[in-house]
Amino acid sequence: MELGIQGKTALVTGADSGIGFATALELLKEGAQVVMTDQYPESLEKAVLKIDNYSEQVFSYPADITNKEDLKKLHEKVKAEVGKIDILVQSAGITGAQGLFHDIDDDGWINTLEVDLLGPVRVVKEFLPDLRAGGWGRLIFLASEDALQIYEDEIPYCTAKAGILALSKGLSKTYAKEGLLVNAVSPAFIKTPMTEAMMEKRSKKLQVTKKEAIDSFLKEKRPNIELQRRGQAEEVAAVIAFLCSNRASFVNGANYRVDSGSVATI
Repeated sequence: MELGIQGKTALVTGADSGIGFATALELLKEGAQVVMTDQYPESLEKAVLKIDNYSEQVFSYPADITNKEDLKKLHEKVKAEVGKIDILVQSAGITGAQGLFHDIDDDGWINTLEVDLLGPVRVVKEFLPDLRAGGWGRLIFLASEDALQIYEDEIPYCTAKAGILALSKGLSKTYAKEGLLVNAVSPAFIKTPMTEAMMEKRSKKLQVTKKEAIDSFLKEKRPNIELQRRGQAEEVAAVIAFLCSNRASFVNGANYRVDSGSVATI
């Protein structure tokens, strides 16, 4: 499918691995220029080396999405060396504080919300002038199944991702008339470094293999994932790329769930 984004410039946060990396690669394949950013310079550099066949289309700059000064410097570098962005994919995030509500302290809440909710707010605030210019723009937020289906041991993360859906919907109402379309994508149990760490922790706790930990997690914690497997980052990236494209020219304020049915309701 021709997506019509050849020559567009996209910024992807959290691009060193997982869904962010897969999205950057998908957009590169469609002919876009891609600015990859992440907090950790070494892992970002390794990610860029994996796609050296797209070296003329790739730019990378480390930045912490929670740091407004970092984001300002990132924006200045992008404007000077690449130009204005047309597409923003806000993928960066963390699992955050886990445990039952009464066991999570203020610091756990603050850290989770700082990265998973205020971080995206700060990224959008910094790059919004680019996205509003020229009458064409795409803004995609990575939310989660947790925004709609709450898990008692992940309430801070669930809260942050529910906020992302509200933020996405609010921005979609504010800027669509200017040509900036805003949407969210909500994955469930995708094979990423985040879920790898979760399954390794579960494996050690239950004293089983990682495969057994994954199988039991699917059975006990995610019974509505009908395909009975983890999703692949590429499967999420394909949906994100569509939403970034001209093919999605009438899609605005939507939440696309890439979850194999994990969320039990329609």
